[in-house]
Amino acid sequence: MMIRPMKVQPSRREKSSPPRSRFLLALLLSVWGVCHPALAHPLPEPPADNPPEIVAVESDAIVNQNNQFALDLYNRLQTETGGNLFFSPYSLSVGMAMTYAGARTETAAEIARVFHFERSPDSLHPEFTTLLNNIKTRTNSQLCIVNRLWGQSGYTFQEPFLEITRTYYDAPLTPVDFRGNTEASRQQINAWVSQETQNQIRDLIPAGILDEWTRLVLTNAVYFKGDWLFPFPEELTAGDRFTLPSGEEITVPMMHHPKVAIGYYKLPDLQVLELPYAAGNLSMVVLLPDENSDLQQLEKKLTIARLESWIEASEYVELEVWFPKFQLTSSFKMKSTLSSMGMKSAFTEAADLSGISPEKPFYLYDVVHKAFVDVNERGTEASAATGVIAGSRSAVRDRIRVDRPFIFLIRDFESGTILFLGAVLNPLERE
Repeated sequence: MMIRPMKVQPSRREKSSPPRSRFLLALLLSVWGVCHPALAHPLPEPPADNPPEIVAVESDAIVNQNNQFALDLYNRLQTETGGNLFFSPYSLSVGMAMTYAGARTETAAEIARVFHFERSPDSLHPEFTTLLNNIKTRTNSQLCIVNRLWGQSGYTFQEPFLEITRTYYDAPLTPVDFRGNTEASRQQINAWVSQETQNQIRDLIPAGILDEWTRLVLTNAVYFKGDWLFPFPEELTAGDRFTLPSGEEITVPMMHHPKVAIGYYKLPDLQVLELPYAAGNLSMVVLLPDENSDLQQLEKKLTIARLESWIEASEYVELEVWFPKFQLTSSFKMKSTLSSMGMKSAFTEAADLSGISPEKPFYLYDVVHKAFVDVNERGTEASAATGVIAGSRSAVRDRIRVDRPFIFLIRDFESGTILFLGAVLNPLERE
């Protein structure tokens, strides 16, 4: 069947009056216990002359702050790892937002600065709830988002803190016995995370990180599975070249779509692609440096304002696209990273988490994070989880070839919230 040429839509910048922010980073993890089943039948392909419209909306404070943290953390982790990278900034933001509910004095101020919590607590927590409610009502993809607290049995936590986490994050407190059976408690938490992420995130809490002085673990978990609006034909996938940062060429499984409707914007040294998912308002955005540029140059100039302007200027057109299949798993202990970003007291005995527990000392042991993504011809499967552990120890426009390192993100294009963010330097490496 012949595919009729698609009528190019006006750019979103032209259609928005006044211009409205479309893209902001945040990342989709847990804030609300909700699970949306996948559609029983895929949505029909829209007619070629009537592509789906990606609607722009005003960004709000919670999206801005989450997205800014996402970029801050991306720059820090990319410097530390130097390779493939994938994480959920929104998951980390939610985990720390729950912790922030019990932080006081300088500890609270440090958390607020690092995570850009610019709103008062009275508005911050309701805004997290509203943001996730808006995301979950706009997607029919399989999306599960959950939170839970794990506290030492018989230990007294401050009731206002428990009320906030129950009310705004749907995070019930589950009693465990860190003091008497640390390993069984660790396995119970890990089993819950594994179940909520369809067995994609295992062993979130590594051995040795909990002990008899652990009093609380705050967790959130997210699982997402979405089909492309226009799947890549499997029979067209073939080995093709991919250029590593060193200049070496390797052969990777490269998906190919002869003609697909995607969002597109071209700059002198950058191409921006947006691939929509079939159900709801989620999409993947790819930032592909030009052949005469590289990922490091892109990272140096990557800001929220520039991201917004690039995606705002994109048009929905038909292109021929090559895109690599890949799987990534990333695992982080965030204590040193967050400390270097400005959370200095929270991981020391000087921490003031008196809103969680009156016990002294009471401080964070670590913040652990793990994420997984699988991108293939049908769509994307992604999951991530965060654990906050506390206790009291002493080119050519119509042809796109993604054959070099790139940044990618999965976002809700209605609010601009970034659910996942990563970089691919070598599609054959899985960690």
